[in-house]
Amino acid sequence: MGVTVLQPYPLPDGKSGAHIIDLLGKRLLSLGATHAGQFLVDCETFISTPQHGAPTRAVHVLHNSEYPASTFSMIDNGTGKQVSLVADNIFDLLMLKMTATFTSKKQTKIESRGARFEYGDFVIKLGSVTMMEHFKGILIEIEYRPCVMLSYCWEMIREMLQGFLGINVAKEYPSYFTTQTIINAMGQQQVHPKQNDIYEPMDTVKQYLEHFTNYRKHVQMHTAMGGTGGGGVGGPVVMGMQPSSVGGAGMGRA
Repeated sequence: MGVTVLQPYPLPDGKSGAHIIDLLGKRLLSLGATHAGQFLVDCETFISTPQHGAPTRAVHVLHNSEYPASTFSMIDNGTGKQVSLVADNIFDLLMLKMTATFTSKKQTKIESRGARFEYGDFVIKLGSVTMMEHFKGILIEIEYRPCVMLSYCWEMIREMLQGFLGINVAKEYPSYFTTQTIINAMGQQQVHPKQNDIYEPMDTVKQYLEHFTNYRKHVQMHTAMGGTGGGGVGGPVVMGMQPSSVGGAGMGRA
């Protein structure tokens, strides 16, 4: 696998999610991409039962159709720290047997599913995000397979995104890859450039969790303001296609 980036696509006024995804699919095909099946990423969150003032813990369980034999989970221990875990599918059965300790928040189960395309060294997935079968937005996944660090290929990924999405993509690295301040084993603060890390499958899952969390927060905020909770999240959209942006180095057919 290569480096993967997720990009929300804000819905223009008066356009349905199905219409926009169909439009983006046609754009990819017109560029020479080939349809390569379907994909699914889902997330279910379990919350710990309150116990004698202990902090509430959350276990986020995710599945990615690219890794059908694996279950990914992130455990929030209630103190701001997160533990990542990759297990086989028996982990799902384990969670079902822990109902006395963890309760599933079924009303916030969320997924992204849709068509998968291949274009040269890129794999592009057009995801329709739904929560409890209600459409919440469009999430684009783009993978550049020859690359192992985002810093090596971000400009190429960004160029590809702008070319077929027709939106302005910021030059800055996506939020997941921003430089972090960490504490080393000696208790000293160090600056950690995450964009220079070797990319792993868990990074894709963590990005999905980050965006799923944003969609959930958007729904909660919209509901608190008296809305219906529909619609997507993201910035302003420019609907014109930018064919001149397509065709950079490394974007020919494999």
